[in-house]
Order: sequence, then C-alpha cells, then structure tokens
Amino acid sequence: MSRADSNKRIDEPEPGTDMQWLIDSDVDGLLDAAVKPKKVTSSDRLERAFLEIVEFRRIHDRNPSSTTQEIAERKLGARLDGILAAEEKIAALKHLDEFGLLELADIPASIDELLGSDYLDLLGDDLGLLDTSDLPARARRVAPDRVETRLKSEGFGEYEHLFVQKHDELRAGTSKLVRFAETGGQQSIQEGKFFVLSGVMLFVAEITDPEPAPGVRTRYKPRTLTIFENGTESRMFRRSLAGQLLEQDGLAVVHAGPAEIFPDDEATGYIYVLRSLSEDPQIANRQDLYKIGFTRSSVEKRIAGAEKDATYLMAPVEIVSTYRTYNLRASALEDLLHRVFAKVRLDINQVAGNGRSYDPSEWFVVPVNIIDQAISLIMSGDIIDYVYDAQLTKLVERA
Repeated sequence: MSRADSNKRIDEPEPGTDMQWLIDSDVDGLLDAAVKPKKVTSSDRLERAFLEIVEFRRIHDRNPSSTTQEIAERKLGARLDGILAAEEKIAALKHLDEFGLLELADIPASIDELLGSDYLDLLGDDLGLLDTSDLPARARRVAPDRVETRLKSEGFGEYEHLFVQKHDELRAGTSKLVRFAETGGQQSIQEGKFFVLSGVMLFVAEITDPEPAPGVRTRYKPRTLTIFENGTESRMFRRSLAGQLLEQDGLAVVHAGPAEIFPDDEATGYIYVLRSLSEDPQIANRQDLYKIGFTRSSVEKRIAGAEKDATYLMAPVEIVSTYRTYNLRASALEDLLHRVFAKVRLDINQVAGNGRSYDPSEWFVVPVNIIDQAISLIMSGDIIDYVYDAQLTKLVERA
C-alpha cells in the first residue's frame, strides 16, 4: 500500500459522492449557521431596569432611596422616581410589579379633602409642642431667615375664594405669570400680591415690622403672613420669601396689561446679558460664561459688528436678557454687578485681528439666574447683605 493510501481515512467518500456525507459527519456543529441575536427593544431595556428595582425590594424589603449616599441604591431610587413620573412607563410595567412599587397615592380632589385626610393631625398642635412661651428668652441677633415653619391655616376659608379668583383671572388672560426675578425683587412683595413658589400659589396677606430683641443690635426686618393655596401659612421674613422665589425661579402673578410707567419716570438705558457664539475652544468650552454690559441705545444696535470688537471676544453674541432702567444710572448698576462677580471674571488673553492682545473685562463665569438674582437684590437695596460664593455658585448672606 502506498503512502497516500496509508494516510487516507477509511470513512472518506469516493470522489463525486454527495456532500450530505460532510454534513452528516459534522458532529461538533461547525457548519451550523450562527443564531442571529434577538434585537433588544426599548421595552426590553425598561423591563430589565425595573426588574433590578424589584430585586432590590425583594432583598432589602424596602424601596430604593434616591437621596441616599449609596450610589448604587441612589441610582435605582432615581430610576424608580423617573418611572413613577411617566404614566406610560407605569402601564408598561404593571405586569412585573409584584410588590406594588408602581401604586400611586390618591391625589386629594380639593383643599378640604387634603386637610380632612390629616388623620394624624400632623398640621395641628393640640399638645402645645410648638408653644415656647414658658421658655426663657435667649437674646440673639435675628431669627434665622432661612428657617420656615408652615402650619395649618385656621383662617384659610377667608382666603380660599381669592385663589379661585386669581386662577379665573389667569385663565381669562387679565392676569399673567412672570419670573419673580423680573419684578424688582423684595420690594415687589407687598400685601395683596400673589406669587407661585415650587408650583404652589401663595398670597401675601400681611407685612409687619417685628420688634428687635432687647439689647440686640439689628435692623428691622418686615415679616409676612403668607397664605399658601394648600391650606398652610407661614410668617417668614419678607427677605426670606424673596430669596426663595429667586433661588427656585418662582413666579409673580401680575396684571396682564403693560407695566405702569409714570410721566416723570426717566428712561436711563439698558443692562444686558450676552452669550458668546465664539468657536474658540477656550471660550466655547466654558459653561455659564456671560457678558454683563450697559448701553443708552438699543442693545441690538450696541452689539452690531460684535465679531470685530475685542469687547465681544471677536465673535458674534446672543442676547440672553435685557433690563430697561428708569430713574437711575444704569452705568452705576453695571459697575456694581461687575464688583459683585469680580472673583469669577473671565481670565484669558486673546489677540485681535490687528495683532494687539487684550484682556476682556466684562465677561463672567456665573449662572444667568444668579445674575438675575443679583440685579433684583441691587434694585431692592439688599445686595449689601450678600456676596457671591463661586464654589456654591450662589449668592449667600454676609457672615
């Protein structure tokens, strides 16, 4: 037998035989076609994400929290919050909800139902736990502005119709909602005014000047009686209410007609806030970069040809907001704003088309809502009590 014959497999088919032999001998499945994986849909991803939450509930016997310091749990908690905020997701996941995670509490149909559901009397104080009249007085500079206590409003009935009336005016268009930052700040909080804080309408029923504590040097701070549409009330300082409306981008309910300007009011110019459209990486990659400026003419006219002006970073700009000023020097307001945000002034050096280098002086790295807040505090005169904290990115009271 030849060498070729000795290497020949005894089960090798003769030339010309059918390929079926090759298929039948593939015991390891090498010739099997790969199974095409099933495409994962958005519905599949949603169900997998929810099942992770269900598994957490099964192991820990509680829902995951979105406020915990544990990152993994906080992630699941935030995911559950997002699902609960979308009705279509709740409907799609109902068949997997073995622990009732998707069951929402019934929403009260009226104020009376809300207050009537306080079975534990959480809004009441029958035991006098809040009565501090028998405690010894302790002198202090002032009551903390940011401490707000809301109690059940016993006299809410006399104010309820005012909220109904204000909602009717909003629907009819005789009243409208505007950002509180555009109303003049603290000075716009007057008796009889309505505002919206965190989605809840409130009514300023009273403003009173508190007496200073004996032997304590302090400024008089107007305190309010503020009635909330949810049937609670608070006696917070007017400045505290203004601060919360500014920080939480609250709204003011105002007359829908044009703002009232008296014949002796003198228009003095505009304060404007701009955003750069520069493609320079050291400009384009900066968040919250704005120019705060002043002009006596129109803002549109002032920024014409911005791409050729070093003041505007040699690039086009976009108008973010403008403020018309009356009876004051807008240039002084501009200068004060520059001093408030001096610590976050843009620090770069650029070269203009003529080869000269320049340092822009009116650009600041600060959120635009903080600029709005600063302008309101300047208009009300309260800016002297605040400084800008760059780390917290907020205006804070001076120590």
